[in-house]
Amino acid sequence: MPPSQEGLKNPYSNPFRPGAGHTPPYLAGRDAEKLEFQRLLGQEVILQNLVLSGLRGVGKTVLLDSLKPLAIDKGWFWVGTDLSEATSVSETSLAIRLLTDLAVVTSDFAFADPRPTGFVTPPDAHPQTLDFAALCGIMDAAPGLTVDKLKAVLEIVWSAVDAIGARGVVFAYDEAQNLGDHRERGEYPLSTLLDVFQSVQRKGMRQLLVLTGLPTLFARLVESRTYAERMFRTVVLEKLSRKDTDDAIRKPLELSGSPVRFNPPSLEAIYEFTLGYPYFIQYVCREVFDLWAQDAAAGKEPRDIPFQEIARKLDSDFFMGRWARATDRQRDLLGLVARLETAASEFSVQEIVAESKRTLPKPFSPSHVSQLLASLCDIGLVYKTRWGKYALAVPLLDRFIRRESERS
Repeated sequence: MPPSQEGLKNPYSNPFRPGAGHTPPYLAGRDAEKLEFQRLLGQEVILQNLVLSGLRGVGKTVLLDSLKPLAIDKGWFWVGTDLSEATSVSETSLAIRLLTDLAVVTSDFAFADPRPTGFVTPPDAHPQTLDFAALCGIMDAAPGLTVDKLKAVLEIVWSAVDAIGARGVVFAYDEAQNLGDHRERGEYPLSTLLDVFQSVQRKGMRQLLVLTGLPTLFARLVESRTYAERMFRTVVLEKLSRKDTDDAIRKPLELSGSPVRFNPPSLEAIYEFTLGYPYFIQYVCREVFDLWAQDAAAGKEPRDIPFQEIARKLDSDFFMGRWARATDRQRDLLGLVARLETAASEFSVQEIVAESKRTLPKPFSPSHVSQLLASLCDIGLVYKTRWGKYALAVPLLDRFIRRESERS
C-alpha cells in the first residue's frame, strides 16, 4: 500500500518517537484529560486528586509530562519523578523521595525557622532557605512518626509557597503502581503518602497529588485506605479513536515540514495493525518512514508497508522481554486466553477452563487456572479487572501470542 507521492525531499528527518515516555511532536486524543486536570487545578480546597491509569503504551508518561506546563502556567509549582520499587521499601524511603523532589523547587524559598536552639527559643527566628538539608532538619526535629514528620514538612513548605503568592504545589509521580504497604515488616509507605496528603489538604493547603500507573493502581490505593475512592478522580487512558490515530500520524509530519504523507489506505491499515495504541502507532510509523526515506534516497517508488516484517521486529523489541518472564505452563494458559473471543477485553476462569477442555488432552482445572492467573498478575502479564474477571496487562499481547503459536 504505497503512500501518496509528495516528494520525499527530506527523507531523513523522522518525527516519530516510539521510546518509553518520549514526547511526540503532537499529542493526539488527550484534550479531555487535559481539561479535567485544569479543572482540578482550579480547586480552592483540594477535594480531588488525580489518578491516570492505563495499559503500557497508552501514553501515561507523555500525558503526565504535558500537564506540567499547564500547572506552571496557572501558578503552581511542579515536583515529582518515577516511583521505583526502592521508594516502596519503607516509610523512610518514601519520605526521602518526597523531600528530594521537593527540594529542587523549594531550595531558594526563604523561611524563618521557629525551632528552638538548645533549651531557649531565640527572640528572632533566623531566615534560611528550604533546601534538602533544611527539609531534613525540619523532619528530624518534628515529633511523632514518619507520617507526622512529613505533615510538618509540608505545612512549612505551604507557608513558604503561600507567602510568595503561588497557587500551590503539584506532586506528580509516574509508575505509582510500584508503591505499596508491607504489613509483614510493619512498613506502610502507601498509607503514609495518602494520610499525609489527606491531612494537609483538609487544612486548606493546595498540594495536589497526581499519580499515574497501570490499571491496578486505583484498587491498590483503595485497599490501602478506603477513603482513597473519594480522594481521587480516576481517568482511564484508552487507545485512540480512528480520527485521533490519523492525527497522531499526520500532525507530526505537518509540524516537521516533511513532504512524506500517509494516504488513506495506509492510515486505515496502520490503525487496524495498532488498534490506536499510541506506542505502536509511533513504532510502526517510524519504521515505515525510514523505509520510505531509504526508497526515496535510492530513487525507488515507496514500497507497500511490510506489516509482517514490522510485526516480527515489534515482537522482538517489545513483547519478547515480557514473554520471557512466563513459565512454560503459564504460556500454555496464555495460549488458551489468546484463542478466546474475549481475549482483547475481559475473560474468566470458566472461559479458560472451557477452552482447555475443548483443545487440550489434559485440560486445566479451575483451581490451577486461578493459581496461574495469580502468578501472571505478579509478573505483570495479567491483571484482575473486577470480581472473577481478568485482562491481559499488555496491549495486543493476544496477537503476539497467536503469532508465536504460528511460528512454533
